[in-house]
Amino acid sequence: MAVESEVSPDGKKLTIVIKGRFDFGQHQKFRDSYERFYKVPQAYIVDLKETTYMDSSALGMLLLLRDHAGGDESQVTVINSNPDVRKILAIANFDRLFDIN
Repeated sequence: MAVESEVSPDGKKLTIVIKGRFDFGQHQKFRDSYERFYKVPQAYIVDLKETTYMDSSALGMLLLLRDHAGGDESQVTVINSNPDVRKILAIANFDRLFDIN
């Protein structure tokens, strides 16, 4: 279980990688992954390639990230979700709030 983040060289894009379970146990690590930066990036990428499980608290954490990034004006993309995670995102209608690839 890990949350890793990396800022692009120009500082405009932050990529957050979730490994393992994305649940309440990751809450503080996930928040720290985007709140620790002085300059707010223009775009956020949440990479779920190595995410094996996602629960409702993870959905809430994604909403908190969206609010932090600017709400309706935010540019948050969720990428590389497996079929089970993609189904959870679809049931929650997150495709209306996020770019999901």
